Amino acid sequence: MIIDTHLHLIDLSALRYPWLSREPALNRDFPHAEYAIQARRAGIEAALHMEVDVDEADIQAETSHVKAQSLEKGSLLRGAIASCRPEEAGFAVYLERQQAAPFVKGFRRVLHVMPDELSDSALFRENIKRLAGTGLTFDLVVLPHQIPRAVALADLAPDVQFVLDHCGVPDIKASAEHPWREHMSEIARRPNVIGKISGVVAYADAGSWTVETLRPYVEHTIGCFGWDRVVWGSDWPVCTLGGGLATWVAATHALIAGASPDERAKLLSGNARRTWKL
Repeated sequence: MIIDTHLHLIDLSALRYPWLSREPALNRDFPHAEYAIQARRAGIEAALHMEVDVDEADIQAETSHVKAQSLEKGSLLRGAIASCRPEEAGFAVYLERQQAAPFVKGFRRVLHVMPDELSDSALFRENIKRLAGTGLTFDLVVLPHQIPRAVALADLAPDVQFVLDHCGVPDIKASAEHPWREHMSEIARRPNVIGKISGVVAYADAGSWTVETLRPYVEHTIGCFGWDRVVWGSDWPVCTLGGGLATWVAATHALIAGASPDERAKLLSGNARRTWKL
């Protein structure tokens, strides 16, 4: 069975998503009910909601909205990776409030569409250090050229558990492997970083990718981090841009067909259970 560590739910009637106006294919509701049908058919038994970069004023509302859905009968939701703003002075109070909510398992601040310097500020870095000892993770979503900045964060906060999203966001459509490949090897040397096998179908050419297109990127990520430090995510509904949930699950099974049952179980569910105490 599979634990999906990267599910996005979109509810345009409840929350504001400024970035969706630039992504017409995703600019509609993507509800839990739609996901759950596809997920159960693919063998997904539980999911963590990943923040969807809502309007800053809606950050707390998003977490509350997702938690309410987790309480509904038959919900696959087991927790949330909440949005945050470590670059702001109010982060400490926000963190304290979230620590009282066991539904929140970690945080993410979208970085790949922000200025490179955002994570360089002293306040940002001091606030990330506050996660040490909380049991809360921090997801890193960065472009290949930004991975060294992610390395710097991991080094500055060695007691914080980081999760590198989407295999480091390689440009698969352009068949680009450098400097992504070298940067992935470097960040994987940090024992406090986990690699997330997710998102890659959206970075490939939607009309022509095959399992072999994805293989160099997925295998290098797993090879760098090892089977004990990788988790799996659907990145639904973004994965619909590259074929959809069932297609990505099928491709994943094909990519790890040569692994042992124990290795496959670690990637698909075991490591997620341990990391987020699910």
